[in-house]
Amino acid sequence: MPEGHSVHRLARQFDDVFGGQVLAVSSPQGRFAPAARLIDAQRLISSHAHGKQLFLGFENDLVLRVHLGLYGAWSFGGDEHFSGASSIGAPRKVGESEQGPDEEAGPYAGPPEPVGQVRARLVSEHGWADLRGPSACEVLTREQVLAVRAKLGPDPLVAAAGEFNLAKGRGSTEANEAAARAARKDFVARLARKRTPIGTTLMDQGVLAGVGNIYRAETLFRTRIDPYLPSNELSSRKAGILWDDIVSIMGDGVRDGKIITTRAEHRDESGPLWPENAYYTYQRQGRGCRICSATISLAEVAARKLYWCPGCQPPARSRN
Repeated sequence: MPEGHSVHRLARQFDDVFGGQVLAVSSPQGRFAPAARLIDAQRLISSHAHGKQLFLGFENDLVLRVHLGLYGAWSFGGDEHFSGASSIGAPRKVGESEQGPDEEAGPYAGPPEPVGQVRARLVSEHGWADLRGPSACEVLTREQVLAVRAKLGPDPLVAAAGEFNLAKGRGSTEANEAAARAARKDFVARLARKRTPIGTTLMDQGVLAGVGNIYRAETLFRTRIDPYLPSNELSSRKAGILWDDIVSIMGDGVRDGKIITTRAEHRDESGPLWPENAYYTYQRQGRGCRICSATISLAEVAARKLYWCPGCQPPARSRN
């Protein structure tokens, strides 16, 4: 499942290539057709991410909410004025590649014929975006959006970007900094109310929005936290350090378009950076830790694979 950094990159891309434009919205598959008509021929005025959910706001006060889930993905294309990633989302092997003008294709003549089950298609004068396989795709009122977001925990990337404060001008920097501190405090308080292991709690979108399996494994390693430690036994100081690390590495993911959590001194210089040198524990089970040489462990917890280093993340207490 795409993690929060990918959805924030999506929000930025929609703002860059579609922001302020009137869009033709349709559902080639047909499943989304009634809702598509509600926002067809409307101007896109906002594009925001919260955790793993994307919210596209239109001038008629309706919002398209998309959650990609395990199999969802957006693909993009267009003319020389339309640039960005050609695909963002699942399957992971697709990754992201830059979309530029195809000089051999001739003049841009609009979007191609839909390929596969295209749930929603958004088209502007210069380009198009196709959505396939999402777990959620619906049109909401702004009040309904607020209700959805109220169920989510704080998003480290929203806090880091200062998106809490929609006002522009004097005072916004101070307000954003205050909101970021409040989000950090909120996260610490939510952890203190949970008895579940911290490795499970970090995947709870009602506690922390946007973190998936990779970020969960990597940030717990980087902060030397036992994934089985009950969340409410983590000190406030350590919980704050954990939040700060998540903000940092997810911000790097937005910048790079990839999750790379290793520090330069811990990489094998003979191999490529990504993916071979990108992670400390994720999918490295049975291999030696980059720092202490202990064997990376793997377990299945709450139907998800959990990776950790027993040397760098020793149990805080006996596990029964």
